[in-house]
Amino acid sequence: MSDVNVSFEQMAACVREARRQGHLDESSRAAIFHDLEAMESRLTRLENAFPDSALHAVAIKANPLMALLEMLVEAGAGLEAASFEEVQLALEANCPSESLVFDSPVKTHDELDRALGRGIYLNADNFDELDRIDAAVAQIDGPIRAGLRLNPLVGSGDIEATSVSNRGSKFGLPLGPNRASILEAFDRYEWLRGLHLHVGSQGYELTRLTEGVRRAWKLGKRLDDRLPGGLDSFDIGGGLPVAYRDEHRAPTFEAYADRLRDEVPELFERDVRIITEFGRALQVPCGWAISRVEYVKHTFEGPLAATHLGADFMLRRVYQPEHWYHRMAVLDADGELKRGESEETWTIGGPLCFGSDVLAREASLPPIEPGDWIAYRDVGGYTLGMWSHYCSRAMPPVWGHRGETLELLREEETERDVVDFWQ
Repeated sequence: MSDVNVSFEQMAACVREARRQGHLDESSRAAIFHDLEAMESRLTRLENAFPDSALHAVAIKANPLMALLEMLVEAGAGLEAASFEEVQLALEANCPSESLVFDSPVKTHDELDRALGRGIYLNADNFDELDRIDAAVAQIDGPIRAGLRLNPLVGSGDIEATSVSNRGSKFGLPLGPNRASILEAFDRYEWLRGLHLHVGSQGYELTRLTEGVRRAWKLGKRLDDRLPGGLDSFDIGGGLPVAYRDEHRAPTFEAYADRLRDEVPELFERDVRIITEFGRALQVPCGWAISRVEYVKHTFEGPLAATHLGADFMLRRVYQPEHWYHRMAVLDADGELKRGESEETWTIGGPLCFGSDVLAREASLPPIEPGDWIAYRDVGGYTLGMWSHYCSRAMPPVWGHRGETLELLREEETERDVVDFWQ
């Protein structure tokens, strides 16, 4: 299963169709596209890789666009919320409460009360939160669904900033020193019947991901044997990486599930519901974007293309270019893919007012002219959801497509929308 679902040739065809329909003209600055067939295909492959009883709660933070959330829910997915605002997005997308997982590490009393009252599944982050939940339980008329987040201490992956299973992690309870207290908590709270872990996102290979699950399941198996009725659920989180570069290969959902079956077979043999929280692996390869070249300049370091997308959209690419990358190509003003033997070394600059707003340095690309488009792959997650309002740039339109059939998912923000945001 390839992480690249949309070729640059397909992107060019979509751009030409958008131009034919009048959606892109000389005044258009940028546009974002999402391959809906690719997203649905990836979800189907995830569902087929795991038992039918599993709940696949897609991480909203990867891409909070309402139209996409609604499509995922309609296709049978659940949703995972990292804030109560994301809970509201999930409910607005018609996600049933029993398919919604609320994971914020800083849930307030009010948020806990509201989530419990709706029957939403909670993953508690610490012992104090368990006490808060227990205090609220007496006021709840209905089932309480809750788990406890563990840190299995498998260490950092290749990207420190997205690693959350190291000794200094702010998330969950470190498994080793807290094992006895965790067992006591499950004995004390009869409503506590789930375990949760998540070791990080991107930069973790299958061996480390599987080891996290194996360590947490060792405790989960003990709880399943010990508790009346056993353990209800075991949430393995997400974290499956994608391949941002041509030379990289990303593990598939099938490969991950097969590795887990080999190394943690009892997880699949017992009557415990598996929960997943994939976001990046589902959404990133499905998205792509284009940004118009407004000017071409020549600097001491070579030619520079000044464009309309930068750290506002690809924030991680700008701030940590050693870890984050987006493959790119050049389309001419009409949407034809530029090819040429005489490639040049280009700098691709963004529109924001700070010197590091640069998406590529020394990029080998065909000659670029004002009015051309720079096309970017693998921007379906952790891009629009991390949109920066610095310089108050308006969000571009977002289009869904099935082949070359286009569907507007979100209108372009207007200048009035931006003014209203700050008021």
